Amino acid sequence: MTRFPSETATKPFLRWAGGKTWLVKYLNQIIGSTKFLNYHEPFLGGGSIFFTITPKGTSYLSDLNKELIETYQCVKNNPLAIIDTLRTYENTKEFYYAIRDHIPINSVEQAARFIFLNQTSFNGLYRVNQHGVYNVPFGYRTKNFIEESKLLAASECLQKATLMHGDFTCNSQNIKEGDLVFLDPPYTVSHNNNGFIKYNQKLFSLDDQKRLSQFIDYIKNQGAYYILTNAAHQTILELFEKGDTRLELFRASLISGDSTKREKVSEYIFTNIPGGQIDGRY
Repeated sequence: MTRFPSETATKPFLRWAGGKTWLVKYLNQIIGSTKFLNYHEPFLGGGSIFFTITPKGTSYLSDLNKELIETYQCVKNNPLAIIDTLRTYENTKEFYYAIRDHIPINSVEQAARFIFLNQTSFNGLYRVNQHGVYNVPFGYRTKNFIEESKLLAASECLQKATLMHGDFTCNSQNIKEGDLVFLDPPYTVSHNNNGFIKYNQKLFSLDDQKRLSQFIDYIKNQGAYYILTNAAHQTILELFEKGDTRLELFRASLISGDSTKREKVSEYIFTNIPGGQIDGRY
């Protein structure tokens, strides 16, 4: 059985609301001894699963967030320059808002700004207004925002990755038999109720969820494996029930700023990896 996290695994250098760090402890049981060739993650976000698995083949990573992908590309190509730029930053309210209002003049400044705001903002959220301007407030975090070892390890891990900005289907032509596709879409419905959730400037609509269901059919027709995470909701169950393995896991909600008010929420995991099962719930 493949062991996750492996000895070569690194940790994400970004905080990401809705990230899947909580899922890492279950990867051994979900993937088991199944071997896969290349790896695909079209909703990259903080990349916790990618960095845990550290794929040996080529990785195709994409996201609809252009700034996010540009940051990953710069971390891949120029991590030392990013680190040097971050060393000139200050974790203060005044500096935070100055950087938030600043328009970067090159890719290194853009990546350093993105990482700095992510590490020092409230809850690590990525939120923009109707004009596409990032507007998350200062987070008053005391933790060091420059994690050099994570950035360098991430850069090494990204060397065999192809990065692309676009819709979740943008790398579909690269999915081949025996590959693994990890899908963590923005949730259209909130857990166990009918609320709808905005993702950046756009809504990941029910029609998008239907397209995603069709995309999974495509993945299966290619002879590839998939793992899908989504909110535990009847609408999701109806869309993604394909006769494959379905798991329901409980985790703590990470959105509330007050940890005492964080409720347990349930999520579905769908996969066509043979034998995937989990003992117990988190």
